[in-house]
Amino acid sequence: MDRTDLTRFTGGSPLRTLLWLAFLSIVVGFVLETIGLDPVTFVGRLIGNIDRLVDWVLHLGTDAVMRVLRYLVWGGVLVVPIWLILRLTGRAR
Repeated sequence: MDRTDLTRFTGGSPLRTLLWLAFLSIVVGFVLETIGLDPVTFVGRLIGNIDRLVDWVLHLGTDAVMRVLRYLVWGGVLVVPIWLILRLTGRAR
């Protein structure tokens, strides 16, 4: 990946992008800490929930698959238009 590809991938100067992401991470981290969320607990619960989801899918069969597909459709109703808007406005670059 040469310099132009890296610049295109990061959406500008790689150092500027890195500093911007670090700044945003600090702000988001501060907000999450302020409302009492702990990253270790959050990741632990997330892994536990993913484990429960996999277990649920494996044990419930067709009904679980239909629920997952329903979640996919509901998520897609929000995610796809947002992605499309970002792509059309050039914000995702």
